Amino acid sequence: MNNIDLNDLLIKISNYPEEERKEIQKAYDFAQVLHEGQVRQSGEAYITHPLNVAYILADMKADKDTICAGLLHDTLEDTNTTKEEIAELFNKEIASLVDGVTKISKMNFSSKQEMNLANTRKIITSLTEDVRIIIIKLADRLHNMRTLEFKSEFKQKENALETMEIFVPLAYYIGAYRLKSELEDLSLRYLRPAIYFKIAEKKERFESDSNNFLYEMLSKIKTILESKSIPNEIKVRTKNIYGIYKRISEENLKISNIHDLFALKIMVDEIDNCYRTLGIVHSLYHPINDRFKDYISNPKTNMYQSLHTTVFGPKEHLVQTQIRTFDMDKVASFGLTAYWDINESAARDIMQKELREKYQFFKSLVAINSMFNDNKAFVNQVKTEIFTDNVYVYTSKGEIIELPKGSTLIDFAYRLNPDLGNIMVDGIVNDEHVPVDYKLKNKDRVKIITNDFSFGPRLEWLDKAQTSYAKKRIKEFYCR
Repeated sequence: MNNIDLNDLLIKISNYPEEERKEIQKAYDFAQVLHEGQVRQSGEAYITHPLNVAYILADMKADKDTICAGLLHDTLEDTNTTKEEIAELFNKEIASLVDGVTKISKMNFSSKQEMNLANTRKIITSLTEDVRIIIIKLADRLHNMRTLEFKSEFKQKENALETMEIFVPLAYYIGAYRLKSELEDLSLRYLRPAIYFKIAEKKERFESDSNNFLYEMLSKIKTILESKSIPNEIKVRTKNIYGIYKRISEENLKISNIHDLFALKIMVDEIDNCYRTLGIVHSLYHPINDRFKDYISNPKTNMYQSLHTTVFGPKEHLVQTQIRTFDMDKVASFGLTAYWDINESAARDIMQKELREKYQFFKSLVAINSMFNDNKAFVNQVKTEIFTDNVYVYTSKGEIIELPKGSTLIDFAYRLNPDLGNIMVDGIVNDEHVPVDYKLKNKDRVKIITNDFSFGPRLEWLDKAQTSYAKKRIKEFYCR
């Protein structure tokens, strides 16, 4: 059961302008009337679900339109209201967001599978229109997963599997780690309950045994930072249950041997102080040299930024230390949604611009959407090309490029620049010449060799390329 009521939401949005609070209250009142008499499988009034979705969104500091859409997100599907009525009562943007999260009508399909595939495509491609649609769907899925205990065992496993296959990757790609971690843990709980509870019990025991030395480290580091007048906040973090499960199953490790099982998250005011703090941490605790990562100068492909260093803490415990600015921490926790907090007025436009220009998967998604008319083929391609294991390679300038496993030099060249792919002849990987069909490996350093008088891409490259974008560009070359 959920104990959140309207008053909790109103408290959460108490710092919003009065006019916005009134509109959110109006959306709640409208949704409550429309859902009157509807109940969830838990026995609660149905309005508790959209209310919880709105609360999750408000916790991210979502804009007024997004919270209103969260409250109204099931009205088009489950009540007699229309998109036009919502637009008239509220505004066109709220109506568009509600329409974006609404499932396509069953009447348009001959089978449930066809409908599910069409709706999955609609969810994924909404990223290209308005990322807030995905964020509302993630909040919706999170609350449904939190209350999954009231479903049948079959439905629990079905929903958990869909969450892992679709919603967890979406949360990862927009950088919403908090959402991603909770969705992973809730999914594991229903897919592998015995393993979930066993790891949860061990994790709790490790946390209890480790509190003293972690807070000893926290206190020492904080004392030095404050003596040097560096504004800071430090938190203790333990890896989520699914993260532990993945490391144990993939690397055959014991929990005690996971190097980032424990982490100290150190937030400071500016980038220069991140590097000063790194020096302080290393002066107190010996680092493991091959466990240092600078994601500030080289952000992850979902724009995560932080310094990571694993050190020997008290009593030989390994502890990962993550050092970042306060704004980087917001992005690390909430991804694109952090811009609601960082750039309040222009957040939506900034989110969409960042997604289009900086997030590498976006170009692949647009290409796949344009190439596959069939919904099943589209969803399968997204799963195999985007929602899959990736390789991360470096350009000659040190930039990180993310590609699906099995990608070749052809995919790399077209990802960098479509014109580069058209004049490529071969490449240099880790200082050695390689052919265009060389399959890239993690941490490869790649340079493309070009010839302006090249005849262009070969047709046989279509069989050697892995990404839809590269194949699309090769086809376009021959259709000119």
